Amino acid sequence: MSALCRHFGLCGGCAHQDMPDADYRALKRRIVLDALSRHGIDAQVDEIVEVPPATRRRATFKARKEADAVLLGFHAAKTHAIVDMRECLVLTPSLAALVPRLREMMSAMLKSGEDAELRLTETETGADLGLRWKKPNDAPTIAALARWAEKLRLARVSAHGETVVELAKPTVRLGKALVALPPETFLQPTREGEAALQTFVRETLKGAKRVADLFAGCGTFSFALAEKARVHAVELEGAMLEALAAAAKTTSGLKPITTEKRNLFRRPLNETELNAYDAVCLDPPRAGALEQAAMLAKSKMVRLAYVSCDAEAFARDAHVLLGGGYRLTRVVPVDQFLWSSHIELAAAFERS
Repeated sequence: MSALCRHFGLCGGCAHQDMPDADYRALKRRIVLDALSRHGIDAQVDEIVEVPPATRRRATFKARKEADAVLLGFHAAKTHAIVDMRECLVLTPSLAALVPRLREMMSAMLKSGEDAELRLTETETGADLGLRWKKPNDAPTIAALARWAEKLRLARVSAHGETVVELAKPTVRLGKALVALPPETFLQPTREGEAALQTFVRETLKGAKRVADLFAGCGTFSFALAEKARVHAVELEGAMLEALAAAAKTTSGLKPITTEKRNLFRRPLNETELNAYDAVCLDPPRAGALEQAAMLAKSKMVRLAYVSCDAEAFARDAHVLLGGGYRLTRVVPVDQFLWSSHIELAAAFERS
């Protein structure tokens, strides 16, 4: 058990920091086992893959100015009160060091009684800040944000999803590719957890020559898979898909990557489309991919790597896949949200 954060017991981010390590890991593994059990699934679940502290590269902070003071941090447990963050044991050192500077920025930018949400991501070229607040993107606001971006050495500042200041293009490395990120892009929370998931997906789909990467995002798994296989990346968010395609064009040593903008909830790949591939990588949002799982169950697809950030949604989808003739051969919990009640996992399916 590590030393406790000074905010433990108040901040809603870390609920289990006081547990002995063995008990904590058992709790996280039990979340997966219980979800599977509720759906009638008996599967072997590996031990937890746990990332180190101080590795989380993205976070969403709340800020509020009260009189002359600014509170900035995460919500308190089960309330909307803001815990004014003075330390954090999960954030990367560079993000943690930015917190007091961002508080200074919010003190200057907010009026008393105003709120803001700050979405912060650590990239190869510096921190990427996305703001959600009531201020318009007018000339005075943009000018003030430009001054703060330079002072804090931020790579980019966006507001309401629109880039307003860019001092350096925020990029991340995904496999061999250097990907320029759109504002407020989804990324795996940690580089270490991302690497563990990429390794699992590569091993599960080893030998496949043509892979469909569904809910591909900016290419977390597309680029890893494209080192050995042709990849068709499917994603709804156009900006992320464009970033993936642009990086694919400028990255050598990869098999061809094609892209398709598509809402897989409303229009999942059907069994005929799926049968054109040797394997599928599936990485849906928290809601899971019930519609796509139903189509996979009808298809002749032999191998599937499923990455999930919600054990309950995964278990529901897994039940559908098992009913369609798949076997669940491996489940690996990956703990990227240290000391919280959230757990990610990666699973391998094969058709009997």
